[in-house]
Amino acid sequence: YSREYPEEFIETGVSAIDGMNTLVRGQKLPIFSSSGQPHSELAMQIARQASVPEEEEEDEEGSEFAVIFGAMGITQEEANEFMEDFERTGALERSVVFMNLADDPAVERTVTPRMVLTTAEYLAFEKDYHVLVILTDMTNYCEALREIGAARE
Repeated sequence: YSREYPEEFIETGVSAIDGMNTLVRGQKLPIFSSSGQPHSELAMQIARQASVPEEEEEDEEGSEFAVIFGAMGITQEEANEFMEDFERTGALERSVVFMNLADDPAVERTVTPRMVLTTAEYLAFEKDYHVLVILTDMTNYCEALREIGAARE
């Protein structure tokens, strides 16, 4: 048994990703960066520019595109920057945003990805949306898991 070859392209608007590491539906795209690198700007750019190119052969009526954006352990300044960018560019109209701030409890940080993925599954399977999930700052999520694990010992 072999898997079906993925052919449904998601355009990120980032030429390096679209040209050399093409994102297809159902695929995960990890973005790794070290401290001080502009990973937040890249996540904003993808959320702002992502789209599903229309296929002429298939006439899928009612299939809309949504971006589910989850940010974990970010500062209030970063949260404001994300929201201002989404509002200014119109990306907020097709987005669902979950934000966990750095001063929120660690337990909330561990629940954020679950809420994001549950929302994505609902929109994809119940409402027939094409969905792109973006989770940013997984390092903060992992630190929250470590913090909770250490507290239980």
